[in-house]
Amino acid sequence: MPLLFGTAGVPLSSKDRSSEGGVRRIRELNLGALELEFVQGVRMGEEKARKVGAAAKEDNIALSCHAPYYINLNSRESEKITASRDRIIHTSRISQIIGVRSVIFHPAFYHNDPSEAVLERVVRELTLVREVLDAEGNDVILRPETTGKGTQFGDLAETIQIAKEVPGVLPCIDFGHLHARTNGRYNSYDEFCEILDKTAEELGDRWVKNVHFHISGIEYGLKGEKRHLVIKESDLRYEELMKACHSFGVEGLAICESPNLENDALLLQQTYYALS
Repeated sequence: MPLLFGTAGVPLSSKDRSSEGGVRRIRELNLGALELEFVQGVRMGEEKARKVGAAAKEDNIALSCHAPYYINLNSRESEKITASRDRIIHTSRISQIIGVRSVIFHPAFYHNDPSEAVLERVVRELTLVREVLDAEGNDVILRPETTGKGTQFGDLAETIQIAKEVPGVLPCIDFGHLHARTNGRYNSYDEFCEILDKTAEELGDRWVKNVHFHISGIEYGLKGEKRHLVIKESDLRYEELMKACHSFGVEGLAICESPNLENDALLLQQTYYALS
């Protein structure tokens, strides 16, 4: 599978705002992927999940899912950690019914704890989640996302390390977030290659053949991410990013999170395939 491009949520131009309508619109646009956004909670039953999965299979659209935002595996309150695990498990169960391969989530906040301590806790909690899913025969890939603020656990090294320690886990690399949390780094061909090289070196072919990227322009300040921007209204050197992805031959999904979703997804796709 080459790099497939799609949108984070139903395309803006879709008259039918349902997930099935989103899948059909993705096909009409000649894009290849859709990330289902369960960010406010999983509000989809099993019957609906099967219909969405059938539509995606029929139209040959690759799907991923974003789990709810309210996940913090390093919470000070044990009930919030339990609730966070449950949200990942619930999203994963619905995802398997749909036929989704990857579940994306923001793993944790530091709360002034050292990185090593948070990593240890996140690994422990995700190991418990994985045990539940494995026992059910659920092989969806859990993808902690690189985060956009210094208060959020999830720089590139931390995210890679989780994937090394917990089977069935791979990173979701958000290039905008890495750019924002480093206050402007990771925005050139060489720096994009550095990200891809480091991840490939640590995780090998299981990642190279199955990447999941988030891409958009981003506004940032001293504390990191502020908001997503349309690519051409931002400083994102998207042509260099596409060139890096192409030269590494990565396969998987590139999901656009720009405010003008499908226009920028198509821009990225066009830029990428022009390199072939």
